[in-house]
Amino acid sequence: MLKRILSLNVIVCFFLTTLGPLPRAHADSVLDLPRPGTMINLSPAYEPVIIKGLTVHKDNPFLFDFIVDVGQDNMSGQPLKKEGEKLIKYFLASLAIPDKDVWVNLSPYEKNRMVPEVLGQTDMGRDLLEQDYILKQITASLIYPEKQLGKTFWDKVYSKAQQMYGTTQVPVNTFNKVWIMADRAQVFEHNQTAFVVDSHLKVMLEEDYLALAKHAIQPPHLPEMGKPIKMTIPPPGGIHTLGSQIVKDIILPQLEKEVNTGKNFANLRQIFNSVILASWYKRNLKEALLNQVYVNKSKVKGVIASGAKQSPGNIFPGAL
Repeated sequence: MLKRILSLNVIVCFFLTTLGPLPRAHADSVLDLPRPGTMINLSPAYEPVIIKGLTVHKDNPFLFDFIVDVGQDNMSGQPLKKEGEKLIKYFLASLAIPDKDVWVNLSPYEKNRMVPEVLGQTDMGRDLLEQDYILKQITASLIYPEKQLGKTFWDKVYSKAQQMYGTTQVPVNTFNKVWIMADRAQVFEHNQTAFVVDSHLKVMLEEDYLALAKHAIQPPHLPEMGKPIKMTIPPPGGIHTLGSQIVKDIILPQLEKEVNTGKNFANLRQIFNSVILASWYKRNLKEALLNQVYVNKSKVKGVIASGAKQSPGNIFPGAL
């Protein structure tokens, strides 16, 4: 592991927007995403370049040492530097943006609640939307009846329908919106160094996510805090739950494995580690100068993406 870890030292003086004009992160206005309706297969396991830890310095609140795992490609030189800079910008964006605003919701039914405005200006927001787009494509691909997993899914749907209703001629709701949530994270601390030793992302259907959020004090994805979530949950075993229950049994386990290990979601795991370390900083260094003047203040000028003034609807037209 030590051979695969590179320490990157960076002075983050560009945290403070009062220091003058700041550099902008590069972002293409046209993203290289599969066209809507394209089949996307599950991908092989892949370990990307990822920030594993950081060291803070008491004598310089704007100095961090980032510990970066170079990944299975053993990236080095200029490519590693470029990738490391991207990951550090994720960390900075996570510091600046309040936790309640770190979410995306790429949905044709909620065009006005796609991404918080501040997050949408950053590379992290754009890349999270990309990953949500991929999630939608893969979910649809997995239940395609001519694929092996899709065939298993539909065979079980018909079998269950026959068992419950005596016929397979029943309407089955196959529209199941999938959410990815942070499940767990474990950080090892030693002196002023934090190191991510474990992390996991949970995949669930929206109906379960909303049920979970209903009991939370502040549901993280809702822009209007404090308003109750209105939802109707059909009786267990009803027609409306037939498809979703089988999705949970067959599709979600494969999706969760893909999200946590597959190459398709390597970028999401990179972002997740940066968010974990930013959260550690926010919670454990509340008295630090940086925490007082920058953290959760939505000051993202130093990590804003070029073309950020475009709406997500223009960037992801096929998803709307």
